[in-house]
Amino acid sequence: ILVGNPFNCSCGLRWLQLWQNSSRAELGNQSLSCWEGSVLVPLGSQALPACAFQADGQERSLSHPQHPLSSGVGTGGMQELLKEGWGEHLLIPSRYSLQLSDWEIVLEINNVSSSLSHKDLTCRAENAAGPAEDSVMLNVTFPPVILRLDKAIPQHSWCIPFSVDGNPVPSIQWLFNGTALHEGLYIHTLIMEYEHNSTVLHGCLQLNRPTHVNNGNYTLLVRNPLGSAARSVQGWFMDNPFSFSPEEPIPGGCRLGAAPGRTRNSSLEGPVETTDEHAFGVSVAVALAVFACLSLSVMLILLNKCGRRSKFGINRSAVLAQEDDLAMSLHFMNLGSSPLSSAESKLEGLKSNFIENPQYFCNACVHHVQRRDIVLKWELGEGAFGKVFLAECYNLLPEQEKMLALKEVTESARLDFQREAELLTVLQHEHIVKFYGVCTEGEPLIMVFEYMKHGDLNRFLRSHGPDAKILEQGPGQPRGPLALGHMLHIATQIASGMVYLASLHFVHRDLATRNCLVGHDLVVKIGDFGMSRDIYSTDYYRVGGRTMLPIRWMPPESILYRKFTTESDIWSFGVVLWEIFTYGKQPWYQLSNTEAIECITQGRELERPRTCPSEVYAIMQSCWQREPQQRQPIKEIHSRLQALVKTPPVYLDILG
Repeated sequence: ILVGNPFNCSCGLRWLQLWQNSSRAELGNQSLSCWEGSVLVPLGSQALPACAFQADGQERSLSHPQHPLSSGVGTGGMQELLKEGWGEHLLIPSRYSLQLSDWEIVLEINNVSSSLSHKDLTCRAENAAGPAEDSVMLNVTFPPVILRLDKAIPQHSWCIPFSVDGNPVPSIQWLFNGTALHEGLYIHTLIMEYEHNSTVLHGCLQLNRPTHVNNGNYTLLVRNPLGSAARSVQGWFMDNPFSFSPEEPIPGGCRLGAAPGRTRNSSLEGPVETTDEHAFGVSVAVALAVFACLSLSVMLILLNKCGRRSKFGINRSAVLAQEDDLAMSLHFMNLGSSPLSSAESKLEGLKSNFIENPQYFCNACVHHVQRRDIVLKWELGEGAFGKVFLAECYNLLPEQEKMLALKEVTESARLDFQREAELLTVLQHEHIVKFYGVCTEGEPLIMVFEYMKHGDLNRFLRSHGPDAKILEQGPGQPRGPLALGHMLHIATQIASGMVYLASLHFVHRDLATRNCLVGHDLVVKIGDFGMSRDIYSTDYYRVGGRTMLPIRWMPPESILYRKFTTESDIWSFGVVLWEIFTYGKQPWYQLSNTEAIECITQGRELERPRTCPSEVYAIMQSCWQREPQQRQPIKEIHSRLQALVKTPPVYLDILG
C-alpha cells in the first residue's frame, strides 16, 4: 500500500522512517519515498524538516538496585532515562508508584512480597531518537517456607517429594524419628528441578530399596539466615516380616474355644461378658482343653505302637497320609529341623497336592541297620534336634567305612522320619555326606551317616587361618594357613554338590560352612546333622520365639517373603565363598542381626576379603544380584571355579 504512494516529507513521517530503518513491520524491504517540493526522495535517508534534534552521544540506562529488597516492606529504585523531548514508561502495575522528572523515573514498590523474587523488571521508553529497554532482576530476601511435603511414592527408587522456597537458598536437613538422618549412597536428597525466574526448589528424599527398618517419621528442616521451617510426614515402605507375636494364633488355625471364622481381635465380638458368663466360658475352655490333651495322648500312643511295628515298605501310605503336605521338606539334611516350623511350612505353600516321583521314593531303597551291629564310641554334640554320636557299625557293605555318625530322632520328627529317610537315600553324590540307613528297632530312632574326621568346615577354616593360635582350645601343633589353591579346591567341591542338588530341584535353605564337613585329603561334603543351631547359635536369628533363620546367609527375597529357591541357594553359596576366603568369619560380623537385615535388603554387599582375588570376588558378586533371575546359575559358577583351580590367579597380598 505504501509503495507507490509517496507522502509529503514532514516531521510526521519520522516514526515511519525509524520503523523502516529498524526493519520493523517488514518495512526494511520496501522502497518508501516522499516529496520534497517537486523532487521524490527516499524516505529512509531524508532529513525531515521541522524535526531537527541532536541525538549523537546520548545514552539510555536503567540503574540496578545496589541492595536486595526485603519482603514485606516498601522500597524505591531509580530508573534513569536520558532523552530528548519525551519519554514513556509501559506496564506499571497500579500498586507501584512513579516519581517523574525530565531526566529520570523513580519506581517505588510498596509491600514487597516473595513472589517478586527473581522476577525481571523491564523498563521501556521511546522518543524520536528511538526506543530503549533495560531489565533488572529483583532480589527479594525472605525466610524459608515448605510449600509441600508428600508421602513416599514408589518410583525407580522410593521418593518423599517436597517443594521449598526461600532467599537466600535454604539448607535442607532431614530427621528420622527425631534424630538426624545421615545421608549416603542409599538415602540422599535429590533436587529435581528449579523453576525459571523463581527461588522455589523441587526435590525428594530418595530411598534406594527401603525396608521395614526405614518405616518411621521423616521431618524436613529448612534454614537460612532469616529463619527456619519444619514439616513431618510418615514414611511406610513395607510391613515387618518378623513382627508377629508368639502368642498369636497361626493363620488358618483356630483357637480353643473360639468360633470358626472369627479372630481374636474381631470387631464383631458380642457384648462384654458378665462375671458368671466369663467363669462359665473358662470352665468350658478348660474342659475342652483337657479332653483335647487326652485325645492327643491316645493318638500318640497308638502312632508310637504302629511306628514300632511298621517297616519301610509295609503299610507305607498309612504313615505318609498324615503328613502329605510336608512332602518335599526343603531343608533336606535336617530331619524335622527345617528353619520353618511344620506349621509355618504349611503356610509356605506346601499344601498343594503332591504326586510322588518313583525316582525319588522307593520302598526298598532305605537300608536298615541292626541295633546289635552298632557300637557307640562317644557323643559328638547335641543340638536343638537331637544328639549326634560317633559309632562303629558292622555288617555294612565291605567298601563302606566302619566309623559312622549316628543322629537320634526326636519325638517331634517321628512323623517326618520315613519321608526324610527316603529323600536322603536318593542323594548319592561324592560331595554330599552319605546316608547309610536307619535303625528302627527300639528307642530312639536313629539315622546313620558318614563320619567326616575333621568336622565342620567353619571350624576347619578357623583352625587354618591367621587367628588359629588364638582360637586353639587344646594342645597340639599350630596348623599352617590354607593356600589359595586349597581354598579354590574347597569351593569347587561345594559347588559340585550344589550343582547336583539343583539338578534334582532340591533347595538346601541353610548352606553355610558350618553345614559342610571335611574329611581326609581335604574332601569337603555338604551335610548337616542338626548340631549347628546349638554350636553356632549366633548365626541364627530367632523370629517370634519359634523359627531360627540364618539371615546373614539369606537373600532379600528369603528374608522379606520367606521365598526359598535354587536361586536363593546361589546367594548363600556366594556367602560361603566369602567365609572360605575370610577363614570362617561370620558374615556382617561387625553388625547386629537387625543391622545385617537392613544391609542385605538395601542391596549392600560384603566387602572383598583381603586374601580374595578379584576373579573370585566377581563370582561372589554374580551370586548377590538382587533379582534372583540375574544370578549366575550354579553350573556356570562351578565351571568358573574349575577353571581357576586349573590356572590359579596371581594374587599378591601387599598388606602382609
